[in-house]
Amino acid sequence: MNLKVIGIGSILFLVAGMLVSCESDEQIEFNRYYSLGTALYQTHCQNCHGAQGEGLGGLIPPLTDSLFLKTQKGSLPCSIKNGIKGSIKVNNKLYDGEMLPADLTPLEIAEVLTYINNSFGNKSGIIPSTSVEAGLKACR
Repeated sequence: MNLKVIGIGSILFLVAGMLVSCESDEQIEFNRYYSLGTALYQTHCQNCHGAQGEGLGGLIPPLTDSLFLKTQKGSLPCSIKNGIKGSIKVNNKLYDGEMLPADLTPLEIAEVLTYINNSFGNKSGIIPSTSVEAGLKACR
């Protein structure tokens, strides 16, 4: 009887493990974008925006304002690709500095935006490269 209980327990444990390990294609794609975006953020953005997206005092805006990220979603690819000159308002605070352009592909921009939009208290899901490409076409 003891072996029967152990056998059933082992089977249930294996089934539970298989169910937990199964991820949808969307979740796998999100994880890929997010992990690659993390490395891109650390290389291209973290020095100015901080490890926790906190920004740099009155000089560089934080990336913790979900409302700003949502309302500027269409222009963010252009901001990353071409940089920013002039003032912007984030968290009701005015920042008047310059962000240098980043030499990133549309896919890399999508990955770093996925990371930013799902870190620092933000939760916006994957930013597909097709959205970034459309945003880049609309750059002024």
